[in-house]
Amino acid sequence: MSVGTKWLNEVKWDAQGLVPVIAQEASSGDVLMFAWMNREALQRTAETGEAIYWSRSRRKLWHKGEESGHVQRVLDIRIDCDNDVVLLKIEQVGGIACHTGRHSCFFQKYFADGRWEAVEPVLKDPQDIYK
Repeated sequence: MSVGTKWLNEVKWDAQGLVPVIAQEASSGDVLMFAWMNREALQRTAETGEAIYWSRSRRKLWHKGEESGHVQRVLDIRIDCDNDVVLLKIEQVGGIACHTGRHSCFFQKYFADGRWEAVEPVLKDPQDIYK
């Protein structure tokens, strides 16, 4: 039984028809990545239970993990108080969300001496992930 699509009308889409999305690991609370969704991506995410984003660079839907196998199982979909940001609480299959082979895309830390430094390890070489 379909729940319909009326709920998608509650989202405040930007001028390009997109909404920003934060993927948060449900078990740890870690923010793993930031991406974008269009209406179809959000609808398909809700229907399939796996994260599907809109790739602005490729101009197409992107099923997270379609190449790497590191899919995101969606446990909860939330929207912020202004209805303009989506939060996905997910289970990250394989423990790797970033294309660099790290757990999170937010692996670079700012230091007071004015530099960014990678502070999270590479869990798997990207060349082994994307053959």
